[in-house]
Amino acid sequence: MRLIIARALAVALLVSSGLLYAQDAATDTKDAAKDTGHATKVAAKDTAHGTKVAAKDTAKATDKAADKTAKGTDDVAHDTAHGVKKAGKAVGHGVKKGATATADAVK
Repeated sequence: MRLIIARALAVALLVSSGLLYAQDAATDTKDAAKDTGHATKVAAKDTAHGTKVAAKDTAKATDKAADKTAKGTDDVAHDTAHGVKKAGKAVGHGVKKGATATADAVK
């Protein structure tokens, strides 16, 4: 009879320890989920901040490049217009000389 009571007590002890370990595991899982959620939130904030900073830097660089491109285009257009003006004057002068020479030949 003592042996049966000792076995029953041992089984009851094992079952109760299993329940205690299960509750402890549930608490650990809950804490781990909270920690993971917090870490995810922090990582998302850091990522958002990094993206915002990168976007601002990209916008500044794009703006600078556009200004430089506009300046370069303006310079090229000015040089082209100056070249066209010089060529127009030279052609006009040549036409005038040819017309004068033709008029002299016709006289």
